[in-house]
Amino acid sequence: MTQAAISRELTIGQLAERSGVAPSALRFYEESGLIGSRRTSGNQRRYRRETLRRVAFIRVSQNLGIPLAEIREALSLLPDGRTPTPEDWAAVSERWRGDLDARIHQLTQLRDHLSGCIGCGCLSLRDCALANPGDALAERGPGARRLTGEAPDRTGAADSADAADSSVDGLADGATVAATDGSGTEGSEGRSGAPGCP
Repeated sequence: MTQAAISRELTIGQLAERSGVAPSALRFYEESGLIGSRRTSGNQRRYRRETLRRVAFIRVSQNLGIPLAEIREALSLLPDGRTPTPEDWAAVSERWRGDLDARIHQLTQLRDHLSGCIGCGCLSLRDCALANPGDALAERGPGARRLTGEAPDRTGAADSADAADSSVDGLADGATVAATDGSGTEGSEGRSGAPGCP
């Protein structure tokens, strides 16, 4: 496609085709105040081409689990009536930087530790006896305490869990070896899976 052939405005069908988002979803975004359009004399929608970037931003944000209300609030920082500049988008990025960093940390924790004890209280894996003896991490509160990244409550049983955390981190490979049989295949209690740990 040549530069001259690129339209500065898109029909809803063109926007849907290029963005990969169904027309019904685009109408919903517009009704929710996430994107805007003008109407032709025939009452047809026309979207500025930069709407493609907004739609991509909305879709990625939704895939990360960010609520539409927060997405709308972030998009409200962008100017109306002109194409947003890199500086405009930088303001949106800065607003979410802390939240995105926290999400990245949690995703990394999930990726790296789901095959071992996550501190959820199930006590179903071999690692749980070291990392969460007697469900000591329950003293810090509900949930998977080793995935949340929250500061520990330095009282009683939680202290013993902290010490166990260090032991497990240093002996992770050893635990895997101990869980294998003579053929090198992990047994039912090995670290390759985490049944019972949703």
